[in-house]
Amino acid sequence: MILTVTINPCIDKSSVVNQLIPEHKLRCQEIIYEPGGGGINVSKALQKLAISSTALFTAGGHNGNMLCELLQQASIPFHAISTNVETRENWVMVEEKTNQQYRFTFPGSAMNPQSLLSVVNQVKSFSPEFVVASGSIPLGVADSFYADLVTISKSVGAKCIIDTSGKSLAALRNKGAFLIKPNVKELCALLNVEEIKPAEIDDAALQLIADGYAEIIVVSMGAEGACLVSKDEKYFVSPPPVIKRSTVGAGDSMVAGMAYMLHQKKSLKEVLAFGVACGTAATMNPGTQLFKKEDAIQLFNTLMSA
Repeated sequence: MILTVTINPCIDKSSVVNQLIPEHKLRCQEIIYEPGGGGINVSKALQKLAISSTALFTAGGHNGNMLCELLQQASIPFHAISTNVETRENWVMVEEKTNQQYRFTFPGSAMNPQSLLSVVNQVKSFSPEFVVASGSIPLGVADSFYADLVTISKSVGAKCIIDTSGKSLAALRNKGAFLIKPNVKELCALLNVEEIKPAEIDDAALQLIADGYAEIIVVSMGAEGACLVSKDEKYFVSPPPVIKRSTVGAGDSMVAGMAYMLHQKKSLKEVLAFGVACGTAATMNPGTQLFKKEDAIQLFNTLMSA
């Protein structure tokens, strides 16, 4: 099974306004509420691919209750760990006049250590094949949380996929995650260099493998595509051109696509291509929506036949 882990979930709220004008009362369209946060988004995306996962996350207060209700309505299996703090919310506002998107992301509040311990214990009890941990961490949580999660996952024979950034990503050194997905800027930070040219990305990724960050490094290069590097294989995929409406959820969609193909025992080339296809398909939809399965499959077939 696939277990997704989210320790900083949120309620994603999105709306549309004709034009953003300072000091004016702005009339917005009806609010759309969606369950959000890295791992939860991965579970939502996996459901679109007709593969079941269980979303493990922390939740508290009114927003936490709403989060659980929204997942129930979506028929996504989950296990919520109660916390002493209100689950955060994020805002996406689309300006209708320009089709520009404005994203307001808020931090999660510090939670009690017992809640974090419960997350760890639940990972052990589920004994999954894959653990997919994605997203930011709340205030007050140690930067080593994801690194510790890798160790815990390995102890029950699970392959751990981590999608995070900053100090949490740096803390994965010598922990040997199964797969990580840094972007080029994060790759530079991990190697303490100012710039990495496209032709140098493969070698940089191999250095991360040598430093024990992960067995597989997938470097996200934005609109230029992505590169997958393992000890023995290297692949690059450039996404086909599409009309982009929103970038929200593209990264989580990419992770879900890769997790899906890994779970299906597909080749690493197919893993990367389907990840890029899902991430690209997500940009074709407005607001906080993820991809449509038919779009992802069509893009994947295009990439594999190129």
